[in-house]
Amino acid sequence: MTTPVLILPGISNSGPQHWQTLWENRFPNFKRVQQSEWEAPECADWIANLDQAIAACAEPPVLVGHSAACTLIGKWAEQHQRPVKGALLVAPSDTEAASYPVEPTGFQPMSTAKLPFPSIVVASSNDEYVTIERARQFSSNWGSDLVEIGAYGHINGNSGLGEWAQGLALLKHLTD
Repeated sequence: MTTPVLILPGISNSGPQHWQTLWENRFPNFKRVQQSEWEAPECADWIANLDQAIAACAEPPVLVGHSAACTLIGKWAEQHQRPVKGALLVAPSDTEAASYPVEPTGFQPMSTAKLPFPSIVVASSNDEYVTIERARQFSSNWGSDLVEIGAYGHINGNSGLGEWAQGLALLKHLTD
């Protein structure tokens, strides 16, 4: 893959066993968007950092969001028109659910606008931060293809996916 790929972790960043970190370590064109605050983020700050990262890309990137970063991508797309090739939206947290942490601010309400670029939502049947029904609703609202992968929790480092070959295959659809 030669397309620039921006890795967008959710709250608390992605640890060493998270598939996002493993991908970033494996592929030189995958770059993590660093946030100044990972535990109690302001959505507006994350949006500004994402916009700067997209602007710095030599060509339209593919965005790889996990958890709260899926909401970030939707909120960014409502405010900016920079070209993006596509987005892989994995385990989108429901920022309106009781299970969502209280520390982040500005992530509510959920973005419901159709995304102006191709996207794929990946959802687990037993994610503690989003029900499968809400993930289906987000996918429909965003105009995304939906891939339900079964019971993999929050599709993070604790899910035992390693480099997550299925996710790389889905990403390839967006980079081709």
